[in-house]
Amino acid sequence: MPEAAPPPLPLPLLAAASSPAAAPLQRARRRQQQHRRGWRRPRGLLAWGALVAFFFVMNWWMFSRLQDPAARPHFRLRRHPPRADAAARNSSSLSTLEEVAGAAKGKGPHRVMLTRLLSLAAHALAEAETRPEPNDLWEEPINATMWQPCSDQRDWEASEGTNGYIMISANGGINQQRVAICNAVTISRLLNATLVIPKFFYSNVWLDKSQFGDIYQEDYFINYLKSDIRIVKDLPVELQSLDLEVIGSLVNDTDVMKEAKPSLYVKKILPILLRNRVVHFIGFGNRLSFDPIPSDLQRLRCRCNFHALRFVPKIQEMGALLVERLHGHRSHLSPLKDNLLGQFAVKSAPSANKSDASKYLAVHLRFEIDMVAYSLCYFGGGKDEEDELEAYRQIHFPVLTELKKTTKLPSAAFLRSEGKCPLAPEEAVLMLAAIGFKRSTNIYIAGAEIYGGRHRMAAISHLYPALVTKETLLSPSELEPFRNFSSQLAALDFIACAAADAFAMTDPGSQFSSLVQGYRMYYGGGNLPTIRPNKRRLASILVKNGTIEWQEFQTRVRKLIQQTKQVHERPVARSIFRHPRCPECMCRTEH
Repeated sequence: MPEAAPPPLPLPLLAAASSPAAAPLQRARRRQQQHRRGWRRPRGLLAWGALVAFFFVMNWWMFSRLQDPAARPHFRLRRHPPRADAAARNSSSLSTLEEVAGAAKGKGPHRVMLTRLLSLAAHALAEAETRPEPNDLWEEPINATMWQPCSDQRDWEASEGTNGYIMISANGGINQQRVAICNAVTISRLLNATLVIPKFFYSNVWLDKSQFGDIYQEDYFINYLKSDIRIVKDLPVELQSLDLEVIGSLVNDTDVMKEAKPSLYVKKILPILLRNRVVHFIGFGNRLSFDPIPSDLQRLRCRCNFHALRFVPKIQEMGALLVERLHGHRSHLSPLKDNLLGQFAVKSAPSANKSDASKYLAVHLRFEIDMVAYSLCYFGGGKDEEDELEAYRQIHFPVLTELKKTTKLPSAAFLRSEGKCPLAPEEAVLMLAAIGFKRSTNIYIAGAEIYGGRHRMAAISHLYPALVTKETLLSPSELEPFRNFSSQLAALDFIACAAADAFAMTDPGSQFSSLVQGYRMYYGGGNLPTIRPNKRRLASILVKNGTIEWQEFQTRVRKLIQQTKQVHERPVARSIFRHPRCPECMCRTEH
């Protein structure tokens, strides 16, 4: 109880108390009061210190429990052990909160908050292991089953391609190239032109010399689309000697605006085609609009993406092996697997141990150095990080470097608040924990080398230890044919993500994630959910709520994810590669 205040002086003594003779008495009383207050202060500090010590002891205890090797679930479907460095990374244990939260360290309140939330997430995961997962975690809304694939239906005659030849040299990685291919198919039909099998630029970012035939089946592509357009493997001999630049047949991305309308091609490109018999598009990234466009052409674009482009047998076979090991040899055929895996999508022999059949979550961590550098965001690495990313930009994104010198660009803090920054692994793991994935969830991580490496992956790999990649599921000899071919490795990731029981993206603007989402939407039959965060809203939760508690954080994150999982028809101008639920690509049925 608080100590009672000293009683007031009686009135007769009030005047005496103010006299000089009363001064020693007053000083004695003040010393007595200070002594009492001084005694209370150490007692309060001791009590506060004991409380803080209690929480640190609890943190240590919970994390030591989480990292108990005997209790840690392992990914039992792995046939081949990880490479030595990956094994060391996955088997390392944490004994303190600071080690788990180490990936979130850095300057600024955002980093401090991540450290605290990672601690809360660890406690929540430990407590949730014995509780059931949310009902909708591995499911799409029921009305998703109303949409079925139908872009393979045709109601026109084949184009003869008599107006000339269209060539493209697509830039970017496998995802940008795929979009360029299907846009080229559509433009060829629009202009009654013959398409030459597309070529791929060699990029100093992707460092991959793969061409169309190294990734996709050329003959299947030609034959599947022969009822739509004419496709040849090479330009006729009489046209190969033409200097296309001199005659004005080279068309680059500055000549055709991004997402140009079909009318522009008729007005600007068709005359060149008729005059020179050939047009060569250089780059051709996102150079055809999604609206307005005739419905038959939109359907052709869907048909190209979802039906005509099939991976070569080498990729299909290794992709089938990945999915087989991830799913524990589960006997499960589907239109999606038939399209992705072709002849290798066969039923495996049923496993003697039913527990081997497993579902898995695929996560695309778009946090490679090219993405981090291009974003102009800050991720807590101090001056070393800033210098390293600026050096990378100077080499790989010189235009962006020059732009920074002449233009005032948005600050890193503003970009983060607007949801323009890719989610770091420690932010992604908070999202997964908040929406209810258990600690024992089998997780496949897609992507190239994560910026920051082992240190950056510390939080996610220790909060979700049943973590695998293509490098840990496949042996070195199985991966050898794909080394130094980033697009072919990306194709393996594409297969694993498209076939996953649930797929989570960390950057909705990623072309890879968008294509995977569209594939799952098209072929999933309403049974393949995709987790797509609203980064702006998620950023507002992480940045503007420095003292948020786990229950409120969990509630708000689940709400924003549920909203992005709602089933609706493709909005106007939205990519059909990402959102094919529209009459041109999918047919709506009433149940």
